[in-house]
Amino acid sequence: MEDKLPKGWVEISLEEIAEWGSGGTPSRAVSKYFEGNIPWIKTGELNDNVIYETEEHISEDALKHSSAKLFPKGSIAIAMYGATIGKTAILGIDASTNQACAIAKTFNGVSNKYLYYYLKSEKQKFIDKGKGGAQPNISQTVIKSHPFPLSPTNEQIRIANKLDAIFEHLGIVKDKMNTIPQLIKQFKQSVLSQAVRGNLTIEWRKKNKKDNAYEFLLQLKKERLKTIENRLKVKLDKKQKNSGNIEFNKHQEISTWAQAKLDNLVYIAARIGWRGLKAEEYTENGPLFLSVHGLNYGDEINYDVAYHISDERYNESLEIALQEDDILLCKDGAGIGKLGIVKNLNEKATINSSLLLIRSLEAFHYKFLYYFLLGPDLQNIVKARMTGSAVPHLFQRDIKEFILDVPPLSEQVEIVKQVEQLFTLADSIQEKFNLLKNQISLIPNSTLNKAFKGELVKQDKNDEPAVKLLKRIRQEKENLKSVKKK
Repeated sequence: MEDKLPKGWVEISLEEIAEWGSGGTPSRAVSKYFEGNIPWIKTGELNDNVIYETEEHISEDALKHSSAKLFPKGSIAIAMYGATIGKTAILGIDASTNQACAIAKTFNGVSNKYLYYYLKSEKQKFIDKGKGGAQPNISQTVIKSHPFPLSPTNEQIRIANKLDAIFEHLGIVKDKMNTIPQLIKQFKQSVLSQAVRGNLTIEWRKKNKKDNAYEFLLQLKKERLKTIENRLKVKLDKKQKNSGNIEFNKHQEISTWAQAKLDNLVYIAARIGWRGLKAEEYTENGPLFLSVHGLNYGDEINYDVAYHISDERYNESLEIALQEDDILLCKDGAGIGKLGIVKNLNEKATINSSLLLIRSLEAFHYKFLYYFLLGPDLQNIVKARMTGSAVPHLFQRDIKEFILDVPPLSEQVEIVKQVEQLFTLADSIQEKFNLLKNQISLIPNSTLNKAFKGELVKQDKNDEPAVKLLKRIRQEKENLKSVKKK
């Protein structure tokens, strides 16, 4: 490091610029030790921050009867053990710590903020030094022997102030950026809400009025009843008519739309229990056996994460044998409400008991139905289930009882087209956000690296060289030794 340091700087060890120590943990067997008002810090509370409050407090007796010590406000803490190695914080209060924290109290002329930022910049090096054991750790000896670039006092202050300003600005930028994913999600939900209510296709309808969903459903109902009569070759009774019945009305606002209950307009099926199927029955080949894990990859189902079962097991439940463009909905557990579309299916496939199969029939374009289920109507039911039950569950009737606005098929195609255009725009913004987020994540380390190479602020030729500061620090240390001896 020395040959790369700016003029007036000097490389020394961390041991030379501060008094170092560590704390301890009072006996948990003595409850009164943790009933005091002395702040007691653990490594989990070191998060590159200034600590003003602690999770636990100890008593004066705890200090007297353990290795815990009280360190003054302004001291710097660095974690030495486990997953927290290298995490740092500034004590914003007088506080004690456990034994996993090393504490530095800087000598006169050494800025505690300068030391704090330097330790942040060296975090990965401390982590690397801690590797190799069953439990990663570094010791005070390792920390104290670590090199330190001592710059003139005034330059330390300029560097620390500049870093304060940069990190404060970065914090503001990150806070604002963190709202973007939620805004994109809200935008997509708004698009879906407007789409299924006909607001995206107002202009399209003015030019395309020939198709009418209500008339289509009237004709569909007649055809279905006729099909049933021809099959049974008898006049249908009330129960038989209801088996293929469609409940629908004219739309109150859009003349070419209808309002209908989903029951009998879609095919819905699910695995009834596991029928004794166990994990040890999974096979290396055979029909795909899909679970909610296949619904974690965007609109389309991912088959790579599926298991396989035998043809015999597959044939037991042919009512849930999958077809192209089927929609799968997770109806149970933590993944409730997740959706996926079956696309590019080149082999036999079925589903486990956590999934619901929804298949569009004559009245729906599958993608329009998918976007409806993805929208706020179903998701509001999902939210209600998640907050109202320890084990959330969607029932088939939750889907069948939906009353939704039904556009003509030609308009459904147009709605899908417009939704996908807007979603493409949102995804483009998301990609740019991800790229920018990655670039911003590189700024802290890059900035710290420049700071301790002397490249962040201008040097002042009038600053006292660090060599003279080091001489005074060493004298201060000698004086402290004499005082301690006395």
